[in-house]
Amino acid sequence: SVIVPVHNSECWLDECLKSVWDQDFKETMELSVFNDASKDGSAEIIEKWKIKLEDAGVPVIVGSNDSPQPRGVGFAKNQAVIQSSGTYLCFLDSDDVMMPQRVRLQHEAAIQHPNSIIGCQVRREPLESTERYTRWINNLTEEQLLTQVFTSHGPTVIMPTWFCSREWFFHVGKFDEGGKGVPEDLLFFYKHIQKGGEVFRVNHCLLLYRYHPQAATHSVLEGTIWNHRVRFLEDRVLSSWTSFTIWNAGKQGKKLYRSLSPANRKKVTAFCDVDEKKITKGLYTYEESEERPKPRIPICHFRDATPPFIICVKLDLTGGAFETNLNMLNLKEGLDYYHFN
Repeated sequence: SVIVPVHNSECWLDECLKSVWDQDFKETMELSVFNDASKDGSAEIIEKWKIKLEDAGVPVIVGSNDSPQPRGVGFAKNQAVIQSSGTYLCFLDSDDVMMPQRVRLQHEAAIQHPNSIIGCQVRREPLESTERYTRWINNLTEEQLLTQVFTSHGPTVIMPTWFCSREWFFHVGKFDEGGKGVPEDLLFFYKHIQKGGEVFRVNHCLLLYRYHPQAATHSVLEGTIWNHRVRFLEDRVLSSWTSFTIWNAGKQGKKLYRSLSPANRKKVTAFCDVDEKKITKGLYTYEESEERPKPRIPICHFRDATPPFIICVKLDLTGGAFETNLNMLNLKEGLDYYHFN
């Protein structure tokens, strides 16, 4: 079942649904569309493609929320899944376009990896938008698909590329339906990992991934995502660590420190950095603390710091300087350090 939630998507929908029609998948396939209170011409475009696809032997199920207010992308995806019947679910956003081999290649991978969310590589449209993000999506190693789940980039396989079995989807338990401002894909992804789910990426570019101002992603507040990420990091990593160093004595590192639970703050033995000014200062005093005396955390050079590290330095931004420093220490990602930025 190809799962397409729709809300006011008339300018992209033709291309999106044509890409369902263009699939080279030889087994049975259906399209399940849920139209969430669109006010534009989306319904007419869906009807037109329903006729075309059914003529070509692809059944189309169309559901809709006809109230004046949209219920949000989590609700629309859940409804599209519930009304569909395929053994596998292929998620497709109404503003994106699949390559003809997408369903075939991801279906093959899903059979091999039954408890996985299967992703793929993407081409960003327009090309120059979100270059670092796109490089990250396409170049993560197999190990990093599981170790880099705490970064601000969100799920290591992005939602518009998801493919999984229906059975696994319901085992994880559907998308959050809180509506606008809820990072439903991130919350689902975290639950998936907590339940022992795996992550796999087909190393082919199988999706044209559009960037535009109306995308639902932009309605989620950074603060909301930050809080979910911190809790997930505490649950998955810090709960089993007795002490650690925060790599970055600047704004991001201190923000992470202040966001931790009191028990995890006590585990921070030092901040480390490359900035001589910060290192010379020697200490960070947590002024907002109720404790007396206030906690004072040493600041040292990264070469003098003790792993494990939570790294709050942005990747792929310093012309390779940070990455060189990290490689110099010969540490293992997922054991000696995790990226949190």
